[in-house]
Amino acid sequence: MKIHEYQARDIFKKYGIPVPNHVLCHSVEEVKQAMANIDHLVVVKAQVLVGGRGKAGGVKLAKTKADAVKAAEQILGMDIKGCTVEKIIIADAADIEKEYYVGLISDRNSKSVTLMVSAEGGVEIEEVAKTNPELIYKFNIDSQTGLLDFQARNIAMKLFKDVKQARQAADIFQKLYQIYLDTDSTLAEINPLVLTPDKKVLAIDGKMNFDDNALFRQPELLAIREADEDELKEIDAKEKGLSYIKLDGNIGCMVNGAGLAMATMDMIKLYGGNPANFLDIGGSSNPQKVVDAMNILLSDKNVEAVMINIFGGITRCDDVARGLITALDVIKTKIPIVVRLSGTNAEEGLALLKQTGLPTVGTMSEAAKKAIELSKS
Repeated sequence: MKIHEYQARDIFKKYGIPVPNHVLCHSVEEVKQAMANIDHLVVVKAQVLVGGRGKAGGVKLAKTKADAVKAAEQILGMDIKGCTVEKIIIADAADIEKEYYVGLISDRNSKSVTLMVSAEGGVEIEEVAKTNPELIYKFNIDSQTGLLDFQARNIAMKLFKDVKQARQAADIFQKLYQIYLDTDSTLAEINPLVLTPDKKVLAIDGKMNFDDNALFRQPELLAIREADEDELKEIDAKEKGLSYIKLDGNIGCMVNGAGLAMATMDMIKLYGGNPANFLDIGGSSNPQKVVDAMNILLSDKNVEAVMINIFGGITRCDDVARGLITALDVIKTKIPIVVRLSGTNAEEGLALLKQTGLPTVGTMSEAAKKAIELSKS
């Protein structure tokens, strides 16, 4: 789950992290009202759940009310990486002497939360990691002790030579870590963390992601969730007993079992294709699951072919075949489909599919190759 910058700012403020004031606006009229009591430099920032706002023109400085209104007119309704800007914030501009990066992630290798800091703030950290990885300092936090005072200060001193500034930054690091734990975050990022000419350390942009599986114990976060189209599909799939994750490829995958689903995607990549999703229908023999899965798969406009790969254990292949036939009777798609059935009642399932004229194959590699071929034709 992702949240907007203004929501991350609100969480930061709640925990005492210094953040410039901002006003959320949904229209030009609201911008006019907000600027009625503001007579200083502000930043007009698009609020969308994707990065690259600045490069797209979604962040503009405004010296006057007229400037802010003009910027709002340009930004509201703008398309940024497929997301339409429906709201903006009017934030107090900060005079910046230096920019830094601070982030927390869960590191599977070290089995800990990792704090990352860099003096190269204000740019995408992925780009810094690619071009100058030595400029990123990483510290694995012990889950038993947390981020201790002296550790936070030592890390801060890698960015700030002045002790007073380092103490300000260390306090922010510890508060950000507490936020990370309290909210079941998977990412908590301040980029940039800035030093002002009067030597104050401020967080002027925030990004946070949360563990979907922990939302049941985060009612406040669940209440502010704004799911995009892909997330709505994932939520709908979960409610139907399916595991679905949207990817960027063009070959839709329907598989039973997470391990087989991963192997199927690997197989598609091996032969030069790109999977459009991860979709696990699970181990039950409910034909309705296949109908629901096909509806989700074919709602993706990028899908140009579908590969169905079923290994029947608990799942019965003939039930999958019946579900597929029912789905295609309703959906009436022209998108090509290739099916591989193996295991429990595979012969019965294949016999049912033979009547429909759907291409069937014997192995997973054949299915991947056929799906790629069909996607090109």
